[in-house]
Amino acid sequence: MRAVDIIQKKRDNIILNSEEIQFLLEEYLQNRVPDYQMSSFLMAVYFNGMTKDELKVFTELMMNSGEVIKFDGVEKFLIDKHSTGGVGDKTTIALAGLFAAFDIGTAKLSGRGLGHTGGTIDKFEAIPGFKFPDRRDELVKMVNSVGTGIMGYSDTIVPLDKKLYSLRDVTATVSSIPLIASSIMSKKLAVYADGIILDVKVGSGAFMKNLDLARDLAKTMIDIGDSFDRKVVTLLTDMDQPLGYAVGNTNEIIEAIETLKGRGPEDFTELVETIVATALQIKGDVKTLEEGKIKVAKVIKNGAALQHLKDFIEAAGGNPSLVDDYKLLPHHKSEYEFKAIKSGWISKIEAEEVGKSAMVLGAGRATKDDVIDHSVGVLLNKKVGDYVQVGEVLATVQHNGKNLDSAIKFLEGAYTIVEKKVEKNKVILEILSNIGL
Repeated sequence: MRAVDIIQKKRDNIILNSEEIQFLLEEYLQNRVPDYQMSSFLMAVYFNGMTKDELKVFTELMMNSGEVIKFDGVEKFLIDKHSTGGVGDKTTIALAGLFAAFDIGTAKLSGRGLGHTGGTIDKFEAIPGFKFPDRRDELVKMVNSVGTGIMGYSDTIVPLDKKLYSLRDVTATVSSIPLIASSIMSKKLAVYADGIILDVKVGSGAFMKNLDLARDLAKTMIDIGDSFDRKVVTLLTDMDQPLGYAVGNTNEIIEAIETLKGRGPEDFTELVETIVATALQIKGDVKTLEEGKIKVAKVIKNGAALQHLKDFIEAAGGNPSLVDDYKLLPHHKSEYEFKAIKSGWISKIEAEEVGKSAMVLGAGRATKDDVIDHSVGVLLNKKVGDYVQVGEVLATVQHNGKNLDSAIKFLEGAYTIVEKKVEKNKVILEILSNIGL
């Protein structure tokens, strides 16, 4: 068997058998197939796609290229919620309290942020003293005691994906739906959960720029989940503007806490309530989304979710008092008010531009070696569908003197203001699943 013959078959859109895919991937992982041949294969996949059977084999080989983790000893029903990345996406912080309130566990591996979207680990590390488990037994203990355990990604998990992604990044094949789907799902399948909820962001601030592409990705990931008998629900959610009002690490922690106090932004509250209600459906505790949302609203109102978040923060070495005293979080030194230059209705807020504005202030990383400043960020005052007067504050830039001019420049490119009234964006665009929801 030769790599070139397998590449030629895929180029000519001839279905590959499992032995051919296995040979190609295993030889590449062992450096016996060079990058230039694998680049040709990836481009052939980009143009011709993969069948459901090919994709199952491809994903399974990716998953089994490294360590496959089952959390033996975890006593809770496990949900793995994954987001494809968005600006202002502080969902995992709120879910730590909400899932625990329903005895749902989260044992997951999360990454640090790179580029205009923030990383879950970076957000939690805004909490002084907060420390993630280093070992799996510590994570299991944490899940059993407080419901949530998060560790950083290990090089032993799906190493083939890491190697392939680096190649995709320099060969213009990142946007291939089967390659995106297998990349995400191989990592989700390598770390066991009873149910997987995928939040696929759609819009200018997301990787998937339109609903049709996002729907294709969602269906492909659900097909993969089917192939492995895993329950998968995919939410297609709006990222044509930042989620909530807060962008940056400290202020996203605050906004997530405010949401658990019942004072969160409408769009963010709807998203977290829908995700938790979906988890309750997967678990079998409720039959309908509406029934689940009523239960979620109740644990927010009675303070149970907030108490569980406090417990999680304390278990991770942080001070739970910060939930009631935000001065215990890192604080920026200065603020700049970014104002409207004309009156009208906000028709668009380019999420990516807002994310870049926060990133250059220090809230994110342009390169993997950049050091995060947890105190800085952008706090939106207005959202799409709001009316503004000339001179009214659109956003507050929270900074420590670094790159303020660049941050303002990005915000100037983010806002579109029009004369005609604009409707507010829907946050949940569509829900697809393989469990009949």
